[in-house]
Amino acid sequence: MLRMENNSIVIYILLGIITTNLIRILPITLIKGKIRNRFVRSVLYYVPYVTLTVMTFPAIMQTTMTPWSGLAAFVVGVAAAWRGMGLFPVAAICCAVVYLMQMAGY
Repeated sequence: MLRMENNSIVIYILLGIITTNLIRILPITLIKGKIRNRFVRSVLYYVPYVTLTVMTFPAIMQTTMTPWSGLAAFVVGVAAAWRGMGLFPVAAICCAVVYLMQMAGY
């Protein structure tokens, strides 16, 4: 059994706190005015969407019984969202696709 010293656990927790807070505090303190660069503004605009996608896509593929039903739900969900449907209808359609495909044996 691996045994850690109490001091090292406290150091790890403090390092985590410092790192997390630096990521949040540094941009606020370093950037005072409005960001005028179009490229930086467009990158910052899409960061939440990219982060959500990176967290969601693996879950879509791994939480279903087979990756095929997850992939089908993903494709149908993207198509439904592309057509302008809201979050709840897209989620309901994706759930229905997974359910029907798993009932069919895929």
